Amino acid sequence: MGSARRERRFELIGGVVCLEFVNTVGWRLTDHPGEYLGSYEDLLDWGEQAGLLAPEQMEGLLRQARLDPEGARQTLSRARTLREAIQRVISRAIAGESHHESDLSALNRELSISLSRLRVVPAGGAFGWDWSGDDGEVRLDRPLWPVARSAAELLTSPKLGRVKVCAGEGCGWVFVDESRNGSRRWCDSRDCGNRERVRRHLARKRATRS
Repeated sequence: MGSARRERRFELIGGVVCLEFVNTVGWRLTDHPGEYLGSYEDLLDWGEQAGLLAPEQMEGLLRQARLDPEGARQTLSRARTLREAIQRVISRAIAGESHHESDLSALNRELSISLSRLRVVPAGGAFGWDWSGDDGEVRLDRPLWPVARSAAELLTSPKLGRVKVCAGEGCGWVFVDESRNGSRRWCDSRDCGNRERVRRHLARKRATRS
């Protein structure tokens, strides 16, 4: 966990925090999905890139993880459990299927923790929400708080009806379709969209040869 560690880069296409978190698995719908949260440091890299952690928070969490490696491992396990619960609840909602109580329970466990860390704070002459505590302790699960809150907000908002699964074969990434006519199909038209265009082109070539 030294300063020379290699930072993992994440592609953020989901539109809301909880979907970006779900997308930390690559090619989810294939036989060989890719796990992008391979370590606690990966979780912190994701949190920083998603705008959830300031640099000084990142450094504090890295130091705490060095002091408490078992706590860091447990937090990573909680993160993956939360991610998969969110993915299943949202996927079943998109498909119009009923949720599994165990998945919603897993989300609500983390939501209860996260909401206990919310505070009202002064913000530019008014007030706003912030994640903080009054004991000064560095909490290893800090990156999970906004994820759980984001999932709860998405599931209880009309925006849930605009969530889609990428049409790319095997991709499985999810996103909020903010296009005017609801026509977005791909996580990234330059990636999965281009793959599909190439696939169709090759299929047409094979058809003309037969």
